[in-house]
Amino acid sequence: MTTTTAAVLRSHDTPFTLEKVELGPLRPDELLVRIVGAGMCHTDLAIRDPFYSQTLVPAILGHEGAGIVEAVGPSVTSAVPGDHVLISFEYCGHCDSCLHGRPSYCAEFWVRNGGRRVDGTTAAESTSGEPLTNRFFGQSSFAEHCIATDRNIVVVDKDVPLELFGPLGCGFQTGAGTVLNEMKLRAGQTIAIFGAGAVGLSAVMAAVIAGASEIVVVDLNQDRLDIARDLGATRVVHGATDDLASAVTAGSAGIDYSFDTTGIATVMLAAVQSLAIGGACVLVGATQELNVSPMALAGRTVTYVLEGSSVPRSFIPRLIDYWRQGRFPIEKLTRTYPLSEINQAEADSHSGVTIKPILVP
Repeated sequence: MTTTTAAVLRSHDTPFTLEKVELGPLRPDELLVRIVGAGMCHTDLAIRDPFYSQTLVPAILGHEGAGIVEAVGPSVTSAVPGDHVLISFEYCGHCDSCLHGRPSYCAEFWVRNGGRRVDGTTAAESTSGEPLTNRFFGQSSFAEHCIATDRNIVVVDKDVPLELFGPLGCGFQTGAGTVLNEMKLRAGQTIAIFGAGAVGLSAVMAAVIAGASEIVVVDLNQDRLDIARDLGATRVVHGATDDLASAVTAGSAGIDYSFDTTGIATVMLAAVQSLAIGGACVLVGATQELNVSPMALAGRTVTYVLEGSSVPRSFIPRLIDYWRQGRFPIEKLTRTYPLSEINQAEADSHSGVTIKPILVP
């Protein structure tokens, strides 16, 4: 058993509280990781929806962890104590999707990333013996320590700044992966990105890497539109503009790819309407329904992506290489907070003050 400190969410409408918790023991395929930094993602905050929280709380959330391995189970082969790791989503490794290099579409994705082990157990409890959800995306990294698995860690060089790179495990991976893995955007093609948060802005950086001839970014926040320009957007559109699709296409026949990160029905529709014949719209994070005429899809496609259709162990090192080259400057999007200030980090994320909070135990 390991005694550690974690940020616990006890109700959908109460603040996080720092508490002493007990972790372990490790199962054969599990690792104990001392967290150095953990990104805060909108998926973490979505758990405040009573629909989700009713089955999860009390819970330790966090799914963009980075840290140092302290102990491993006997069947772990991918890391040893002392290794520096980034932690991504969990997957089974043996279903058809996993075997074909599509682990984010694992047949057991929702079971393995929903907060408990596949058998329904948890690996944490309060000091009074109360079970706590702590397998959120196979990690629950809003804590000084977490338990990960042999599958969802990525060993990185020890010169990598762990306190900065946790978000590569989800948010930045999702944005960049959607462009590079799912769209496979080619040089000279055009893209419109709706929503300039962490996912949308990482997609901007990836579109620059891919050599897009036009990168249009839509958002309501002018400061974020300015950041998008700084990162390489060729044109920005304020989200309150009348006839948003027309503003995005700007008199052209349409764009090759659109990427909606807002999940808002009217914005998703504009993303579809912006497409040229043969274009594709990719959605992420949507909880509202998309109502679109079938005729509007003639010659066009719409899909929904998870985790940027990434294989973390190959894609995350690729993103780190881009960062080393100065082509993926994620430090422009991040701000660190002590774990004790998790509620301030959440407030700043909601208000838009901070694009990507990173919690440092």
